[in-house]
Amino acid sequence: MVVLLKAATVKMVSFTAAVTALLAVVSTTNGFTSYTSNKRSASTILQSTTSSESYQFQRSLLEAQLSNSATPADHVVTSINGSTEEQTSTANNSIATQQTQNAILRIAASTDRGQYTNPTQKDQFAQLISSLESSYETQTAKEEGTIIPSYHTGTWELIYSNTQLFRSSPFFLAGRSTCKTEEQAAQYDWFCNMHRAALAISNIGVVRQVITSEGKIINEFNVKVGAIPFLSDFTPFKYSGGLPLTIDGAIVSTADVTTTSNSNELELFMDTVEIKGSNIPLLRNWLDRDNVALKSRGLSKILEDNVSAYEVPKPVLQTTYIDDNMRIVRDVDDNIFVYGKVSDSQESTDYSGVLADLGIVSLLEGFNDAVTKIYL
Repeated sequence: MVVLLKAATVKMVSFTAAVTALLAVVSTTNGFTSYTSNKRSASTILQSTTSSESYQFQRSLLEAQLSNSATPADHVVTSINGSTEEQTSTANNSIATQQTQNAILRIAASTDRGQYTNPTQKDQFAQLISSLESSYETQTAKEEGTIIPSYHTGTWELIYSNTQLFRSSPFFLAGRSTCKTEEQAAQYDWFCNMHRAALAISNIGVVRQVITSEGKIINEFNVKVGAIPFLSDFTPFKYSGGLPLTIDGAIVSTADVTTTSNSNELELFMDTVEIKGSNIPLLRNWLDRDNVALKSRGLSKILEDNVSAYEVPKPVLQTTYIDDNMRIVRDVDDNIFVYGKVSDSQESTDYSGVLADLGIVSLLEGFNDAVTKIYL
């Protein structure tokens, strides 16, 4: 009898700790997902569990909430007899991280990945990034059989940058690494700004990065340009717009990648640049040939053999924060690139299904669905 009473007491104390930890979680608003606050105190709830049936019901409810909660509750109640204070602290840290990431996503969404930030938003973003970086414990684990640790690998999409989006490409990173002085670096910055200004008529689509465990990094930069932007140049009547036809394509840069002595530093060795998925008739056939790709490795070898001062550019990206959802890297100029994890896939995008028709087929299909409605 004494043993049974002691066992019951231990269960009640353990359950009290679990309820207290749960209340610390569910009463907190987590970014875009809100949990309904339980206005009763933990002691009030526990008073209702004195009867056996009520106790079992409350315990079942608690277990269900813990297993279904969107909050990482497995970190909140790590063991039934663990320290409630430690568990609550872990939960609060996890919630704070998610709230910071959600704030970053809000700024990214409202500024088109940072392309239209104002000074206030830039300052806010810098503070949010610093907050994540300061809380990050650098991972140093090496994994046998792989060149790149698994926490780096997968498909990532660029969600924010404080510089030109295309500078996340290995091609432009390699170009920057050829600069040896601050003056040359400033000139390269100016060139990148002018490059984007010259292509202002184009829209930047998804900027995707695929990292493989075998040591490849594939950067896909999708762009869209108006095929006939100024209709009044071709017709007798005046019209401020053009035709809803676009030139689409993706600039795909590939590089070999290895980790330095620090597994959070990725060193890139530029390989090829290709244009894939072009929708321009005839040109598409030519671009899809294997010998059209710009093979920078061969050019680099020629320069290395003939120019004594030339060094093969191998830019290094420093990973300052990474988890299952977000990855933050900085380049040599401390430019920031924030990526969101899309999937664990290590396969590059297949653009073979893109039609080389300037979008005419989809335009006609849309016109028929909306206007003519002729179906066979």
